[in-house]
Amino acid sequence: MALKSLSLSLQFGNLKDAARHRAALPRHSVSRYIRHALERDAEITVRIVDAEEGQTLNRDYRQKDYATNVLTFDYTKLPIVTADLVLCAPVVAREAKENKKTLAAHYAHLLVHGTLHAQGYDHETGEKDAEEMEALETSILAGLGFKNPY
Repeated sequence: MALKSLSLSLQFGNLKDAARHRAALPRHSVSRYIRHALERDAEITVRIVDAEEGQTLNRDYRQKDYATNVLTFDYTKLPIVTADLVLCAPVVAREAKENKKTLAAHYAHLLVHGTLHAQGYDHETGEKDAEEMEALETSILAGLGFKNPY
């Protein structure tokens, strides 16, 4: 199956440990992870943020007052996917360490996860949907050379 077309904007906010996160997220890798999760062409912005910006966005848009690992803002699904994926660097780093994963592997998982959300997949709508999304993530990540993230 041919990979879908992707117009990617990769942005890094004001991060304390920016060099570490930039090293874990080379543009070609970010593009590769997202393209493997796409079912249609897309225009996606990926923004890596600090805890303050992550918490503000999660509070303002989801009414949850804490920084989370990834937020997906999906604007259209057809004819192309247009979305913003916001990843909170300190949360991603903490989770990677807790789960004994490399930073790059955890970012890959969250980019795939966020891209699936941008296409309408939702693990919070029920057990069947969660299992479907997790199976798809696991399959995509295996194709990218990563272990099962769960």
